[in-house]
Amino acid sequence: MENQTEVSNFVLLGLTNLQGLKNFLFPFFLLLYIANVLGNGAIIVMVIAESQLHTPMYYFLGNLSSLDICFSTVAVPKMLSGFLSEQQTITFANCLAQLHFFHLFGSSEAMLLAVMAYDHYVAICKPLRYRLVMSPQTCLFLAAATWSTGFLHALMATVMTSHLHFCGSNLVHHFICDIKPLLSLACGSTRLKLTLLSIDVLGLSSFVLTLFSYIYIISFLLLKVHSWESRRKAFFTCASHLTMVFLLCMPSISNYMIFFPSFPCERDMIPTLMYCIVTPVLNPLIYTLKNKEVKSTLKEFLNRKLFPERI
Repeated sequence: MENQTEVSNFVLLGLTNLQGLKNFLFPFFLLLYIANVLGNGAIIVMVIAESQLHTPMYYFLGNLSSLDICFSTVAVPKMLSGFLSEQQTITFANCLAQLHFFHLFGSSEAMLLAVMAYDHYVAICKPLRYRLVMSPQTCLFLAAATWSTGFLHALMATVMTSHLHFCGSNLVHHFICDIKPLLSLACGSTRLKLTLLSIDVLGLSSFVLTLFSYIYIISFLLLKVHSWESRRKAFFTCASHLTMVFLLCMPSISNYMIFFPSFPCERDMIPTLMYCIVTPVLNPLIYTLKNKEVKSTLKEFLNRKLFPERI
């Protein structure tokens, strides 16, 4: 693949150029990142170690936690290093690599949320066929499909971005290399720019698939389930997942589906911070606080590991 760009390096301007603010933001985002790794890491270990959690729901939850850790790891360490340096330079090749992995993990997570919505649909609307439909082979296939879809989507975005022509400023008004801040620096290739934006709709596709699943679920509960207690339990089961869908998909859709060339690039950093840093931290809290099974299993797991003499 021939590289036609005249810019060999980019400068990531980061969140701010105020040193006092940098001194505050560095420990703040470092703590968020540590909380993300520890919280999601605990869920992964718990799902693997506890046989009672070897079910489709928790299998997908373990995948979600893995993606959360990887998603933040692509962006946060580079952002943290920017707080410690005056100017953060990144080569064109490394910029493309960061863009690729950022979209790989982000797109995979968006699709995984749609798969989890389907899992909820089968569990609530077809409970007698649940074990047959959501067999271990099916779960493995769906998980592999989400990662593969994310990889192909990221590969397409990376290849097309590599063909953009950069002939002017190399100052990226962002803390990571992403499609929109790079598009604002690219020269010409209007059709290629529009194509790049049009392919980056996986978050919207995931949201639509999830929406259809919940339309079926709600219709089933209202038309065929007459017990208020059963309805309450079903809605409670879906609450954690719905929260994650809105926390991830809404900022993503607002970021990639709304594009005005004259709009300041700094605006895009807010939703990016939300879905790649804040949401992964909230994932373990949302699932442990709203799910009694996860809370009790986590408590038992920690008691066995921390106080084995009491068991």
